[in-house]
Amino acid sequence: MTGFEAAVLTIITASTPLLMAAIGELVVERSGVLNLGVEGMMVMGAVCGFLASYYTGSLILGILASMMAGVLMSLLFGLLTQTFVTNQMATGLALTILCLGLSGLIGEPLTGEPGLKLSAISIPYLTDIPYVGKILFGQDILVYVSIALVFAVQYMLFKSRMGLIIRAVGDSHSSAHALGYSVIKVRYYCIMFGGACAGLAGGYLSLVYTPQWIEDMTAGRGWIALALVVFATWMPRRILLGAYLFGTVWIMGLYVQGAGIAIPSQVLSALPYVVTIVALVIISRNATLTKLNTPTCLGQSFVPDR
Repeated sequence: MTGFEAAVLTIITASTPLLMAAIGELVVERSGVLNLGVEGMMVMGAVCGFLASYYTGSLILGILASMMAGVLMSLLFGLLTQTFVTNQMATGLALTILCLGLSGLIGEPLTGEPGLKLSAISIPYLTDIPYVGKILFGQDILVYVSIALVFAVQYMLFKSRMGLIIRAVGDSHSSAHALGYSVIKVRYYCIMFGGACAGLAGGYLSLVYTPQWIEDMTAGRGWIALALVVFATWMPRRILLGAYLFGTVWIMGLYVQGAGIAIPSQVLSALPYVVTIVALVIISRNATLTKLNTPTCLGQSFVPDR
């Protein structure tokens, strides 16, 4: 394997959890809900996926457990924000704090223990193509799932009736309600989808990226996923570009450290977040583009009047 192949493979692995979490949150926000609990759902997915695979010896059960953990945490968020109509931003922050503490508690006995790792697939002849074989045909199955999710969400949102309903709920929940659509039910489904994607992103970290459990192993990736949705101006295909851009920045910092370049490690660790802030500032300067795609009812609670 050449140095180029190794670098690209590492970037893809680092970008995949960002892509999964961001595409799920995009659907949630398209329905008019702002869930700041992505980081918390990711870390719960990471610990539950690791524990399930460790005790059962099954990676499939680990993946399913990570998704279920994300869904359950998202249902808690949905119950509070959609049924009890609590503030969405405050509830999302509280969910993240809860999940960070809870994951540390239930994962403490196995902290640092080696776990199962999801292997990359191998397609005869295709994987052996020089330079691009391993990059295109030698990834683990979840990498292909994450890319497929982007195009599936793109099609669903803009080419299907379901997507039209979701966007209608996000742009004008009162009008959607007047037309007979259940705003709360639509938002619940979207919240659950976002939770499943965030949980799977966390499971990817503990089953592929670093096959073990370490407390707070998400390391702020959930917040970057939230920023990616804004960076992509709520358009699914731009999520793909943004996730790989931020994954490249993340990994390049590690390569710079490994090359022995005299840059403080704290600066390199902060680099992905600095790039996130710069990207958001650049995007915010184009007010027309941002306003065009931003769901009008984003973050607004809905209470049916009849």
